[in-house]
Amino acid sequence: MTANELRNKFLEFFEKRGHKIVPSSSLVPDDDSSVLLTTAGMQQFKPYYTGAKDPIKDFGVRRTVSIQKSFRTSDINSVGDESHLTFFEMLGNFSFGDYFKENAIEWAWEFITKELKISPERCYVSIFAGDTDVPEDKESFNIWKSLGLSDYKIKKCGREDNFWGPTGNEGPCGPTTEIYIDGVEVWNLVFNEYYQHPDKTLTPLKQKGVDTGMGLERLAKAVQNVSTIFETDLFKSLVETSRIMLDHCRATSFLISDGVTPSNKEQGYILRRLMRRVMAMKEVESADIENLLKRVVKEYKNFYPELNEDLILSVFNEENSKFKKAIQQGLRELDKLEKLDAVSTFKLFESYGLTFDIIKDIAGAKAANLNQADFDAEFKKHQELSRTASAGMFKGGLADASETTIKYHTAAHLMLAALRQILGEQISQKGSNITPERLRFDFSCNQKMTPEEIKQVEDMVNEKIKEDLPVKMEEMSLEEARAAGATGVFESKYGERVKVYSIGSFSREICGGPHVEHTGVLGKFKIVKEESSSAGIRRIKALLE
Repeated sequence: MTANELRNKFLEFFEKRGHKIVPSSSLVPDDDSSVLLTTAGMQQFKPYYTGAKDPIKDFGVRRTVSIQKSFRTSDINSVGDESHLTFFEMLGNFSFGDYFKENAIEWAWEFITKELKISPERCYVSIFAGDTDVPEDKESFNIWKSLGLSDYKIKKCGREDNFWGPTGNEGPCGPTTEIYIDGVEVWNLVFNEYYQHPDKTLTPLKQKGVDTGMGLERLAKAVQNVSTIFETDLFKSLVETSRIMLDHCRATSFLISDGVTPSNKEQGYILRRLMRRVMAMKEVESADIENLLKRVVKEYKNFYPELNEDLILSVFNEENSKFKKAIQQGLRELDKLEKLDAVSTFKLFESYGLTFDIIKDIAGAKAANLNQADFDAEFKKHQELSRTASAGMFKGGLADASETTIKYHTAAHLMLAALRQILGEQISQKGSNITPERLRFDFSCNQKMTPEEIKQVEDMVNEKIKEDLPVKMEEMSLEEARAAGATGVFESKYGERVKVYSIGSFSREICGGPHVEHTGVLGKFKIVKEESSSAGIRRIKALLE
């Protein structure tokens, strides 16, 4: 049975049981500041577990099924073994106050043993043993017993293994039961009974939920009865090559197609680390990487039409060119150093974009005492210093709170909304600096804007100014703001209550203010310059006349 047949069989199985098929969300969460990348199928459904959104309104039912593009870096050092990946596909079925443990467990067992005809002898399961905060999951134990599993086939494990969530510091969570095939965890069934708050306390959810996740690659390994995930049809048809290279190129293709560009920050740093790790392989030529990226697109394009070969190759070639220059410059700096510590390593990273892995590899004996933990600590220290340095700025990047500066601030909101309409909703704010003289605005975009696009944005902003739209502010919870469709710099740490500024129905953003009361006072908006700020980031300078 091929991986594609497994995908279809899974979706059809749960569709027949009343589930609505929902497409995969982006690898880059647009409304979840708790994680840099999508790590689980349930992330796009978090508001439905908390009650912030209504599944009946959006799906017509309280149960969904999806195949989610997922990305985890926690196992990056295990990539290349029999079962670990960075990018993977997660098959999942979800219930928002509908069915609970009995149906979830029975359907999972039916799918594994009846639909896929995997022998029960190859399987065992685990349940939550309980701790001081949450009792033992006896209900799951009894359900498994009723399905014919012996006591020795049901392992009782602690919180580390059988209590899931939340993604980030807060959110839905609960005990899990896991299905293992040939000793490898394949399917995790999470029973969301609690909400974890930032202080780690748990409160019961008003409605119980089911969130399951099963790695397609591991399932294919079990069904196709091969020794490793790299022997499944998902990988075998691509190319026979280094497992690390294969994983990283696959992950790279999906990240780029979901709007991530290489940088020294956040998702961009993860992408840069993957790309440069492959580029640094001595036995690998650039043409080999390009060919592999093309084959990844060919293999997955039918199921994931958003994979963009031209964009992937363009980003790769640009980063490869930068990497070659960085290596030469970095080597010259390395020659000047007698030994490497975390501080000097971070400077090489900051100045030349050389990742820790590459520095460790090329530095030889100079890096003998260098370790990842010290580098990460230096990285974190730098982030804190950056936050401190910007603490004196007014909210929204304002240099002061003068009348003219406030007008520019409102114009920035109009411009972001226009950019998202003209260039696509993947556009997000990456920084701003607003003075009484001008507006400077950085946003995510991999390509230079055309003169036509610049004019379209300019015209749209001026149209909204001419309409004299009202600017209104509401205070609400962060979850309510997200549910209302407010955009924001979600990597920022907002409080529990936020201000949301709406400009008519055209723009809605989480923002500290201040703003004008209506757009008619802004005057004429003009973009005077559009340029590159850094890799994957464009910068606009604009005036109000």
